[in-house]
Amino acid sequence: MYAKSATLRLATAAVIAAIYAALTIGLAPISYGPVQFRVSEVLTVLPFLIPSSVYGLAVGCVLANLYTGSVLDIVFGSLATLLAGFTTMYAGKKGSTAKNRFFGCLMPVVFNAVIVGAVLTWGYQIQAFSTPLASYGFNALTVGLGEAVVLYALGYPLLTQLPKIKGARVFIDRVNRK
Repeated sequence: MYAKSATLRLATAAVIAAIYAALTIGLAPISYGPVQFRVSEVLTVLPFLIPSSVYGLAVGCVLANLYTGSVLDIVFGSLATLLAGFTTMYAGKKGSTAKNRFFGCLMPVVFNAVIVGAVLTWGYQIQAFSTPLASYGFNALTVGLGEAVVLYALGYPLLTQLPKIKGARVFIDRVNRK
């Protein structure tokens, strides 16, 4: 029984990684840059329901960021996704209340705004204003707003509705079984 559950968790993480990378790269024009709407970020709500999905998201983000060829994107962008995944997982362990779902969706917004905003400002030298700090604030704001649109327009409803679908609920329970 344990080997089957571990294999299912690994396979689920691999599928999530592939979907994340494919969505990001497939929608490249809106997935990268100072104003981005990474539709794949909707998947960052999954650790709320499936804790082992954190690793699939991180690997998917690494794969998607390989597309840019930037070591900064690969390391720090993926770190933002990993940290967001762990905090979203923590929110899910606290229970499926509206407050916890809201917090779970907020974490990818915050981590991406702070970390990716810094990468854009100091790594890519995207300076929208005369001072680096003002440029950082702008880059963090634009990344955060794009992330918030994806997470609250798509992620929150997904997080709310997915457990209500019988097949999804059965699958979630089976993946989480120890």
